Amino acid sequence: MNIVKQLLKDNTLNNKKIDIEISGLVRSFEGNIIETDPFPATVGSICDIEIPKTQSISAEVIGFRNEKNLIAMHQSDSNVRIGSKVRLISDGVNVPVGKELLGRVLDAMGNPLDNKKSLITNEQWPLYGKTINPLQRNKVEAPFDVGVRSINSLVTIGMGQRIGIIAGSGVGKSILLQMMSKYAKADVVVVGLIGERAREVKTMVETLKKFDEHNKIIIIAVPADRSPLLRMKGANRCTAIAEYFRSKGKNVLLIMDSLTRVAHAKREIGLALGEQPTSKGYPPSVISMIPSLIERTGNGIKNEGSITAFYTVLADSDDHNDPVVDSARAILDGHIILSREQSQLGIYPAIDIKNSISRIMDDIVSEEQKNLAKHFKKLVSVYQESRDLVLMGGYTKGQDAAIDEAHEIWPKLVDFIKQDQNYKSNYDDSIKDLKSLITLKE
Repeated sequence: MNIVKQLLKDNTLNNKKIDIEISGLVRSFEGNIIETDPFPATVGSICDIEIPKTQSISAEVIGFRNEKNLIAMHQSDSNVRIGSKVRLISDGVNVPVGKELLGRVLDAMGNPLDNKKSLITNEQWPLYGKTINPLQRNKVEAPFDVGVRSINSLVTIGMGQRIGIIAGSGVGKSILLQMMSKYAKADVVVVGLIGERAREVKTMVETLKKFDEHNKIIIIAVPADRSPLLRMKGANRCTAIAEYFRSKGKNVLLIMDSLTRVAHAKREIGLALGEQPTSKGYPPSVISMIPSLIERTGNGIKNEGSITAFYTVLADSDDHNDPVVDSARAILDGHIILSREQSQLGIYPAIDIKNSISRIMDDIVSEEQKNLAKHFKKLVSVYQESRDLVLMGGYTKGQDAAIDEAHEIWPKLVDFIKQDQNYKSNYDDSIKDLKSLITLKE
């Protein structure tokens, strides 16, 4: 084995160049899984499958069973047949990184999608990241300006915080992500569009390309019709790119839309490998994958930058008790919930202020802002709880000071939450607007 390793390392023998091919033959193909001869490879290794009369297709090692390699294709192809050669290409553990990625749109394998010149980079980063000692990470100490007034002032995010955006379909999630991508105060923005509709991917890319500072944005696009392997690889690639720029001292904004689609991809792979489904059909590997992906973000060590991460989590039928929602909410540093009721009333961004929370906010804002935000949330809560009573005529003005204040100021609260998608509200202006709206009684 040591001789083989040495040959693979320098590819020479007695100063003569030799070609070494590590390969096997297809022995069975069932569902999405190909079984091949047991050639030496690790999980995640990239392979080529030779297809008659066509070019070879890309595939990946996903496991082993009964002394056979288990391979899954990056794209479906019915021409695979018994005896097709499967050739090892690389171990797949590193991805190319560098400043050359800025302003580009890439697929899960790092290939350009923007019809620009091919990428040539000189550096690499592990696809699955580098482990950081949690005791050496920098603390979250400063607010992160996302450019959205209601988030900056009422659900303040810290630089290096990880936040979930929990939403059903059609409540303005994509618009909110576009606003943050354009207006957030970050050195580098990495956007992972994983498992979304191709139409939405195109719209997002075209919108961000019109932005003046679009050259600081990197987009990894893996639409819903791509294989689960590519969706998983896309999520890991955009995280690896963010980690690289953090290591260079940059403050990075990572947006992954969506974590749920990544979980669905992992579920497909797990079930194909024979894992037993548990809650709502999710095998255990899905639940363990979520924290391992999220924990790669956050603050770096001394002299490094930060990754402030937003993960969208789809709540099917507005069910916030889905296993993916529960797992994400448990590991994230807070969550922003988008309300269908508010979107139906035309309140955009449709942020449910009452039920959204930033676990780090109290540690990074002033006592005054903390009290103003609490009073704002109290007014929203009182209004929503008493609205039906007032509309039915069951309440007489003057009976409760809190109800009177909430109903009197409600139109101004709505105007504060509303924000046009073409308008940026920086952090200082957001706090100033909050102070001018809310008056605290002594």
